[in-house]
Parts: sequence; structure tokens; C-alpha cells
Amino acid sequence: MSIEIKVPVLPESVADATIATWHVKPGEQVSRDQNLVDIETDKVVLEVVAPEDGSISELLFEEGDTVLGEQVIARFVAGAVSGQEVTKAEATAPAAEAAPEQTSDESNDALSPSVRRLIAEHNLDAAKIKGTGVGGRITKEDVEAFAKSAPASKPAAVAAPVAPLEGRSEKRVPMTRLRKTIAKRLLEAKNSTAMLTTFNEVNMKPIMDIRKQYQDVFEKRHGIRLGFMSFYIKAVTEALKRFPEVNASIDGDDIVYHNYFDISIAVSTPRGLVTPVLRDTDTMNLAEIEKAVRELALKGRDGKLSVADMTGGNFTVTNGGVFGSLMSTPILNLPQSAILGMHAIKDRPMAVNGQVEILPMMYLALSYDHRIVDGRESVGFLVAIKDFLEDPTRLLLDL
Repeated sequence: MSIEIKVPVLPESVADATIATWHVKPGEQVSRDQNLVDIETDKVVLEVVAPEDGSISELLFEEGDTVLGEQVIARFVAGAVSGQEVTKAEATAPAAEAAPEQTSDESNDALSPSVRRLIAEHNLDAAKIKGTGVGGRITKEDVEAFAKSAPASKPAAVAAPVAPLEGRSEKRVPMTRLRKTIAKRLLEAKNSTAMLTTFNEVNMKPIMDIRKQYQDVFEKRHGIRLGFMSFYIKAVTEALKRFPEVNASIDGDDIVYHNYFDISIAVSTPRGLVTPVLRDTDTMNLAEIEKAVRELALKGRDGKLSVADMTGGNFTVTNGGVFGSLMSTPILNLPQSAILGMHAIKDRPMAVNGQVEILPMMYLALSYDHRIVDGRESVGFLVAIKDFLEDPTRLLLDL
């Protein structure tokens, strides 16, 4: 029975996709739910799996081709592939003379775009990598394994016209579809909004004292550690309730006020920065937020984020502090009207009641679209977050 393999349904915000990697070749036997192909969109990589046991009979698109949602990209035949069984005589027969090894140029012609890109990033020689794919084809896993086991290779020197430039080199790697999208959206945000940034600082000692006092019992009760992000999300949610302009967006000549609280969190992945969404954060407690954040972070790390995970969001929280950032001006995540940047917590001397105390301080940065958010609202919003974090009891008492 012949089955059409199609591109998954793409959301309205995603016009097309790219065939990233075919994991099987025509005639190769596969099992039900085995990954056949990776399809890269502007936001995520989608996996298309085998509907049944069987084999691909025909590939209609090659790696690197652009495809549309629900477009037929291959034909699949259900059931065992004829002629695949190996007789006892064949199994015990002496091995045939090995075919001559491919040259480096021949190997490169057979490589997929993603594999070629990975080889270039690691400055590796494709001829030295043993392929475990169909017909000895090199897979991404082969490249990664070789890169880990092989000693660091010195990049080839580029011929220089004068002696002082000898030994210098460069490499050219195509931008991934996600990186192109990130670049386009960041440039659009700077060019199409009246973006400003306001700053404040927060004393994190109250939050740190709560974590120290309740960390063990919290983890025992909920099965997850109590981090800072749940406090950030909770404080942001309560501040959004008080300043609806920050939870709004511009659509043409209209301002759309959102009566729900979906917060995007910036997650660094091997493919780039993505912003999956926590939905209805006003209904979540600290433990539920911690679990949801961890789940999205793991899915991002493993490349398992879905289009649904990435769609929507009214406000973004980004925490550059995990990388050591002390201060930054985050760029808006369109069509949202504001984004909050959290930073590294550092001990600093502070004046408290006329005395100098060493306190764990953190800078806050709120970038906002001045077309919709005025200075009064932006400063008030940031001060509200500061107050919630410095006195967490306010979160419990809704003050």
C-alpha cells in the first residue's frame, strides 16, 4: 500500500520550510514512528516519522529544497521490503573485495547540507570520517562522534601576500534558517518600533533567604528545585495585571489589550535563541512554573520544541545573568510591546538606613515600545517588579 509523506501543517506565521536532512534512502526498511526527515522552519525543526513499518519508495524533494505545509515530499510503501532477507549461504560467504574508498571530493558530493556545515564548523576532513549511514554515508552523529574523539585540528592557513599575515585563516558557514529569521526579526524590531530601555536594580537577598530556608522542603514536596525564574515570572505576571499597556500590542492602527498572561522565556539552544511560551501564568504556582520552565529548556536543548510551544506570547523575560551579563538592553520580541532583561546577581556595597551593607544586587532592564507604553507606565511597571522581588510577601497577599 502506497502512502504519501507530507510536510506537517505549518502555522499562519510560517510561510514555508526547508528539507534539512533525510535519514533514510529509497528502499531502506524502517519501523513505525522512525524519523524519516527533519524539516526546518523559521522557528523549530519538525520530525516526520514513518506511519507504519515499510520503506520509502520515492523522494520528491532533496535536502535544501523549500517546501510548503501539507506538500507531498515522498512516497512510502507499507509492509516488508521484498528481497531484503539474507540467505544462509550469503551470510556465511566470504566477504567480497572491498570497494575502493571515495575521494574527498566524491564524499563531499554525497554529504547533506547539514553534515557539510557541521564538518566545516569543526574544520574536519570528510575523507577521514567513517560513515555509518546507508551505503557508508556520513551522518551528523558520525561527524559529532569524530569531532569528540579526534584531536583539535588546526585550520588550514590561507595564503597571504606578506609574511606577517601567514597562518591567518577564516571559514565561511551558511546561516541556518533559524539564524536568518532571528537576524531579520531583530532588525525589524529596531527599525519599526520606538524602542527605549529603562533600568532599575533589585536587592535579591529576600528571595535568596526564602530559597535557602525552603529549598529542601520545596524539592521534597514538588520534585524540583526552587529557582529564581519562578519568582521572576510571578512578579512579571502581577506587574502586567497592574499595567495593561505593557501586556498589549499594536495591530495596524489598533491597540490590542490581552486579558490573559502568556509569557515568553528566552532559551539558548544549539540552533540559536528561541522564545517558547508559558501560558496562563496567572493560574500557575511557583512549582508549576519551575516545572514548565525546565520542560521547555530541555525540549529546546534536545531540539524537541514544537511550533505550538513557540507560538504567541505577550511579554518576554530573558535572563542574561546565567551567562554572566551584568547589564544589557534587550531587543523587543515582536509584536510584543516590552521585554524584561534579568542579569547577574553580584554582591555590592549599598547604603541602608545610613549604613553601608554588602547586598546581592541585580540590575533590571525593561525595553519597551514607546508608541504604546509611556514613560510613566514603563517606570511604574519596573518598580512594581522590584517591589515584588524585594518583598515576596506582596506576591502572596496580592499587594
